[in-house]
Amino acid sequence: MSARHFLTGAELSAAELQGLLARAQELSEAPLASRALEGLSVALVFQKPSTRTRVSFEVGVHELGGHPVVLRADELQLSRGEALRDTALVLSRHVAAVGVRTGPDELLEELARYSSVPVVNMLTARHHPCQALADLLTLRQARGELEGVRLAYVGDGNNVARSLAILGSLAGMHVAIASPEGYELEHDLAPPPGAGGSISLHRDPAEAVAGAAAVYTDVWVSMGDEDTAEARRRDLAAYRLDDALLDAAAPGAFAMHDLPAHPGEEITSEVLYGDRQRIWDQAENRRHAQKALLELLVGAR
Repeated sequence: MSARHFLTGAELSAAELQGLLARAQELSEAPLASRALEGLSVALVFQKPSTRTRVSFEVGVHELGGHPVVLRADELQLSRGEALRDTALVLSRHVAAVGVRTGPDELLEELARYSSVPVVNMLTARHHPCQALADLLTLRQARGELEGVRLAYVGDGNNVARSLAILGSLAGMHVAIASPEGYELEHDLAPPPGAGGSISLHRDPAEAVAGAAAVYTDVWVSMGDEDTAEARRRDLAAYRLDDALLDAAAPGAFAMHDLPAHPGEEITSEVLYGDRQRIWDQAENRRHAQKALLELLVGAR
């Protein structure tokens, strides 16, 4: 049977996403309840630095009874010119799934094309779907049902924003994204087939957060943006997540951030470390959501 991959999140149906989030909630309450990877190994390929992804996947695979095989970029023959196809064929003979944290989406897609085991996107330039799963789990824990809930994202229209839009709308949420000119997501970005939610793009952050149950932000200077750091900080300054912006959202709204954070830039220290956020819950929920995902993908083989 051909493998089922998780590259953008749009591979899931709305019903599968809801089931995955429900299972992730169960695993958060009983982390050692599943042995879905008993006797199996999962390759985790890191071509980008990582804290939360590395720890959450490695610990999660262990909790599922499996063995995480962590592979850094300079440890693979890819660094010496071996073909992606050959790498995929070899890994498929040894492991039950492959997670990849890299830059180009094309690299991930080619590995998936030739892999006979599931390939999971742990981060690419355009997508960060595992983070979005953790975010939806966090929102579900706070709000219960996600259908009809408004989520606002303010700042750079990057891979995190795109994945929130795709998976949030698939969960039935209304995802509003506010970005300055030159930083917005593509205007033709649409919810996946079968999605019950919506995606809207805004210029004014106050407009995006109006009625939102949560306000999300991300770093202004990501990996690879260092050469334009000062311009990015200037252009995004009006999109800082602070108490005033939270006050403009729905009553009881809380802040979200995928980390790492830069207090004083995209988010204030008061919000990051205060009681109006669920940021550290998001960081923990990476593990639970990814375990539910691995159960689904490996069980689907």
